[in-house]
Amino acid sequence: MSTSQQPDPRDRPARLTVGVVGAGRVGPALAASLQLAGHRPVAVSGVSDASRRRAAQLLPDVPLVPPAEVLERADLVLLTVPDDTLPGLVEGLAETGAVRPGQLLVHTSGRYGAKVLDPALRVGALPLALHPAMTFTGTPVDVQRLAGCSFGVTAPEELRLAAEALVIEMGGEPEWLAEEMRPLYHAALALGANHLVTLVAQSMELLREAGVAAPDRMLGPLLGAALDNALRSGDAALTGPVARGDAGTVAAHVAELRKHAPQTVAGYLAMARATADRALAHGLLKPELAEDLLGVLATGTNGAEGDAR
Repeated sequence: MSTSQQPDPRDRPARLTVGVVGAGRVGPALAASLQLAGHRPVAVSGVSDASRRRAAQLLPDVPLVPPAEVLERADLVLLTVPDDTLPGLVEGLAETGAVRPGQLLVHTSGRYGAKVLDPALRVGALPLALHPAMTFTGTPVDVQRLAGCSFGVTAPEELRLAAEALVIEMGGEPEWLAEEMRPLYHAALALGANHLVTLVAQSMELLREAGVAAPDRMLGPLLGAALDNALRSGDAALTGPVARGDAGTVAAHVAELRKHAPQTVAGYLAMARATADRALAHGLLKPELAEDLLGVLATGTNGAEGDAR
């Protein structure tokens, strides 16, 4: 009689039981996406009422259990907790024996690579960092938005194919990132996406103050075109008074913002300075016009307002 051998965890069947530790906006959506690919969510942990509602909406009939029990039930565990919570969670799970050898542990932090999972790796887990470059709402629409979404992928070389396969099954596009590049990658995404929301919200508030009844309808086509142009052409897409060197107009903007929305002045000046620097570097802003403009931006006063006549 032949002796059966233990299969290598990397040769496991394609369909996996899936658990979620941290039912925030991301985890349930990823688990629901994996379910569409044929995997089977079996457990989820969540503490707040909002987490429990999200789990019930996106993963109906999947039981809510403590984190250790999630790991006990699942072959693939999604650790979808805040960045600052992740290292302590991994250490605690490893130290208490909750992690099983051969278990796939996936975190979705943009900041961290695979090394944050080293405590689990030392007890035999298979570490993957899969960060979806997407903003999440905590609703079923998130599952649809994963189609074509890029994921920042970091994992040991021997797990690279497994990591990329999971991303593809969720409808995403894997983008391989070196461990040491994760913080820079995450900063780039935050700079673009998080600050964009702030800028758009401020713009809508100012338009309402100016008497525009439907600022969202006004901004939609404009911002859509600006985003499309920027993605296609980069700095060549820069337009507006800063790129043109219209110091008087910029001074008038600052004066109006000080009067109606002083909390926006610092952000306007900072973004205008960054825009002026890029426009100068790419030959869009003429040097002879830049001096007055940079003077306005440096002082943040109405010193050039007379030029607006």
